[in-house]
Amino acid sequence: MKSVANMEYNTTRNHLEIREYGRHIQKMVEYLLALEDREKRQKNAYALIELMGFLNPHLKNVEDFRHKLWDHLFLISDFKLDVDSPYPIPTRESLKAKPDPLPYPKRYPKYNHLGKNIEIVIDKALQEEDTEKRQGFANAIAYYMKLTYSNWHKELVHDDNIQTELASITKGELEFNNRPFVKHRVDSRGDRDDYASGGKFRKNFGARNNNRNNQGRDNRNNNRNNKFKKRY
Repeated sequence: MKSVANMEYNTTRNHLEIREYGRHIQKMVEYLLALEDREKRQKNAYALIELMGFLNPHLKNVEDFRHKLWDHLFLISDFKLDVDSPYPIPTRESLKAKPDPLPYPKRYPKYNHLGKNIEIVIDKALQEEDTEKRQGFANAIAYYMKLTYSNWHKELVHDDNIQTELASITKGELEFNNRPFVKHRVDSRGDRDDYASGGKFRKNFGARNNNRNNQGRDNRNNNRNNKFKKRY
């Protein structure tokens, strides 16, 4: 039986660098650090990489998964392991380096309900010199404006309002000649009696429950009558 004095507790152990690999992998890395023979240390490092790959099979689906295993090996050793790696050896500075901030696009649309992209399309339409393409741009812009209005409003907007707003945005330079057809989605659930408190569905559910209860009572009564006839 193992002595209590020789037992190890997590409070006395060192910190796990990567918990996914567990305590045994970290002990093997510490064993590699204690080896003085470089050739033996290199051989054991390759064996440890294979073991780390077996313990994490999900990394095989990741591109350059062996590169990640070698990086994890140096990270567990606190970048103190002196072995040759088939990949660039990471450093503590490269690990803690912060990425460059991504520039956030700042767009301030003039018409918030239409967005910024429609303004880009309008500018492109105004720069178009071909009359046929320019008219196609105007018809597409009118259709998008009507579709946007239909998505955010309950009532359907009239084409004259779309033409007035388009003329206001483009200062009268664009006019559509094709009536944009948009199938307006109307939410009529509030007008139906099916969802009301006294709707037919609720009555049907209640009637079905009552039928089930009545059938259950009839079955119990029949069973009692059959048992009574058998006994007497």
